[in-house]
Amino acid sequence: MTGVLEGFAVIGALIAAGYLAGRARVLGEQGGPVLTRLAFHVASPALLFTTLADADLGALASPGLLVTAASTLLVAGVYIAVGALRHWGTGPTTIGALCAGYVNAGNLGIPIAVYVLGDATLIAPVLLFQLLIVSPLALTVIDLSRPGARTSPLAVVTAPLRNPVVLGSLAGVAVAAAGVRVPAPLLDPVELLGAMAVPAVLLAFGISLRGATLPARGPERGQVLLAVGLKTVGQPVAAWAVGAGVFGLTGPALLTVVVTSALPAAQNLFTYASRYDTGVRLAREAVLLSTVLAVPALVTVAVLLG
Repeated sequence: MTGVLEGFAVIGALIAAGYLAGRARVLGEQGGPVLTRLAFHVASPALLFTTLADADLGALASPGLLVTAASTLLVAGVYIAVGALRHWGTGPTTIGALCAGYVNAGNLGIPIAVYVLGDATLIAPVLLFQLLIVSPLALTVIDLSRPGARTSPLAVVTAPLRNPVVLGSLAGVAVAAAGVRVPAPLLDPVELLGAMAVPAVLLAFGISLRGATLPARGPERGQVLLAVGLKTVGQPVAAWAVGAGVFGLTGPALLTVVVTSALPAAQNLFTYASRYDTGVRLAREAVLLSTVLAVPALVTVAVLLG
């Protein structure tokens, strides 16, 4: 459990550094937006390319992935249904649905897979599912829902190809599928660019907290609480029910799918919201609250199923 706490501590330290930088205005008034654009257009595509170029695409066929996909669809479906009834709008509803079911598989998933589950590769199916299916689909929906967006059949089909995050993912998958090994002189610069992604996202997140009110106190209170409740409680329970009841998983296999589903919402969701200027406060508060609540949630899961 020490490794889990260390993972949270590192994330907290970078967010705190961003907050202090924002308070001191050392990056100017546009520091946060610039870091967000850097992460979205440059660093994240590079990170996704290097991650997926060396990935085992066969991991997508695991039973655990089916449980993860089912739990994600269940909680996202609940959020979307409520959003449609409450007329929250396509963009904010999509961001909220992501906050309810898109887990932090990278920053926290890997150390938790190592220290709680004993195998870092167990997080790979979740990571691939989110990068290859969930992100492209959600970003396409947000992109097409913006005012003035082109909605012709050609525009809908090509929308993912205009998104740098999706392009980075597709390029990495193409390399992995072809079995090509990228030469070090070409790969090393891309890895350096990718290494900026997580710090840039967390620093921008910290900067955005300057002047912000306490979470779940604003007009999006209901949206935030619904997303956090589904993420912290709903998705782990759904994963347990589907894993044990439908797929008959027990022991370590069941523990794996429930632990990964109990991870908090990913910080890059704030980057997506900021980039498209939709649901920004919702993403910031849902990510922050779900990250804080993930500690007791993960401990509870480990005690009950470990």
